[in-house]
Amino acid sequence: MTGAGSAVFTAALADLRSVVLRPEIKLTEVPAPSRIAPYAVALTADVLETATAEEAMATGRFVLLHDPSEPEPWGGAWRAVTYARAELEPEMATDPVLGDVGWSWLVDALDGRALDYIAEAGTVTRVVSESYAGLADRPATVEMEIRASWTPVDSARIGDHLAAWGDVLCNIGGLPPLPEGVVALPGRRR
Repeated sequence: MTGAGSAVFTAALADLRSVVLRPEIKLTEVPAPSRIAPYAVALTADVLETATAEEAMATGRFVLLHDPSEPEPWGGAWRAVTYARAELEPEMATDPVLGDVGWSWLVDALDGRALDYIAEAGTVTRVVSESYAGLADRPATVEMEIRASWTPVDSARIGDHLAAWGDVLCNIGGLPPLPEGVVALPGRRR
């Protein structure tokens, strides 16, 4: 965390830290980038099938930047910069709408929480890895990455942007959405 002295940034940090994500998401605060903005916080997350699972179903990073000078490309004083990655079923490698689906998970998560945001940008990437020679016995793998950034309009709702990103992580990791007030039962979901 950089520059926790700003009252506005300190309030945003408190809002982020008050967010309760699904129990399958293990969230960790990590060192934030220090050159992009005067104030920043970074969080990493793993989506785990169970609390004792060692292999993550999805991983990601959420960085919140704050620059009171409101950089022109941001269109405001805040910027959420995110990354989410998960391994998918091999047959997904050739799905022509995979990118559209991945991006819609982000937009739907933000819109589903009635968040105001601007200047959204990002990519959805699929990576197909095939092994050869001494590794030929390994099956092909397919990974999907969603890299996105956007400018939150309402600084009082910064925590909701983190929660929306948590929704994206769960989607990419294969967890079904949970209605409000419902607790997830443990078990294989993919």
